[in-house]
Amino acid sequence: MLRLATTSAIAAVAVLGLTACGSSSDDAADTTASDGDVTSMAATTAAEAPSASGSTTGAGDAAQPRAVSVRSTIATGLNTPWSIVFLPDDSALVSERGGVIKRIAKNGRRATTLARVPGVVEGGEGGLLGLAVSPTYAKDRLVYAYLTTSRDNRIVRFRLTASTRRIQPRTVLTGLESAQIHNGGRLAFGPDGKLYATVGDAGNTSASQDRGSQNGKILRMNPTGSVPSDNPIEGSRVWSLGHRNPQGLAFDRSGRLWAPEFGQNTFDEVNLIEKGKNYGWPEIEGRGDTDGGRYTNPQVTWRTSESSPSGAAIVGSRLYVAGLGGERLWTIPLRGARAGKATASLVGRYGRIRAVTAAPDGSLWIGTSNRDGRGEVRSGDDRILRVSVGG
Repeated sequence: MLRLATTSAIAAVAVLGLTACGSSSDDAADTTASDGDVTSMAATTAAEAPSASGSTTGAGDAAQPRAVSVRSTIATGLNTPWSIVFLPDDSALVSERGGVIKRIAKNGRRATTLARVPGVVEGGEGGLLGLAVSPTYAKDRLVYAYLTTSRDNRIVRFRLTASTRRIQPRTVLTGLESAQIHNGGRLAFGPDGKLYATVGDAGNTSASQDRGSQNGKILRMNPTGSVPSDNPIEGSRVWSLGHRNPQGLAFDRSGRLWAPEFGQNTFDEVNLIEKGKNYGWPEIEGRGDTDGGRYTNPQVTWRTSESSPSGAAIVGSRLYVAGLGGERLWTIPLRGARAGKATASLVGRYGRIRAVTAAPDGSLWIGTSNRDGRGEVRSGDDRILRVSVGG
């Protein structure tokens, strides 16, 4: 059974009318609807946007959130953009879940098709998911991708040139269990030069606590896919365990790693990821009994109807988290290794938000996900927006 923090949390569940059964997918919280399906929650206006009531950590709460405003539309007509990454020339690559990579030139206002990644099988929440640019791209021209095939989830890499029209991927890691739900899929290089990957439990909750499984984990590997010698479990890529379906990774200026994670029926989370730590799933959802320090509690929690968090990015000392089911962008002040109170913006204005990336000019680029089968498609969807976080 899940060990929730307080009886007030249980009361909140009763108020929301949520069930205690397993949810059908990774985006939200109701067993009677697909996770993150906006029909499972009442529409919320910007004026009604709630703060993260589960954000029980107090550090940074006094910091005033910077103004968040959409400055321009970068691209429209995309098909479920999942990841946005920038190349050294300030152009951007966008992964579409169906398997296409698009490119947006510096100062561009439209996305053009670069190439299709071979072997991608889109189904449920699977497909072409996260991208990452090699930290030595100027030398090796390598881009990494997390994708679903007919057999598994895997990580590949390929070279880009000015004339690239056909991608020839080489395998970095294969054999990650895939499913219609909980595929994880975010990639990021850390300041240590290692590649980090979020891997969901693929609907098999026991995998998250199984140290021999790479599902339900955050992995750390060398750029070739081999195991670093200083990982916490000898011979294993596992960096942290006890995860359900994390889909965001963001490193702060001190090299700390932050990761939002989908909850089941009660609480979504933001975790400070540390070497070898166990984040409790499926024994704990949200904050709860750590079993004498065996488990690590999250820094921030939300009701699942408020968030369904996916992508994450850091600008300055603030963490920005995209909300799918919650249809909003969260701003969380960071004070060292503590997270403050989250505040919501853009609530309901653009529908489901999945991708959020720090741009070279200090703005954020966010990508909507209304064409993923769970959103209300609007004219021009899906789109990428440039968001100012100054002020």
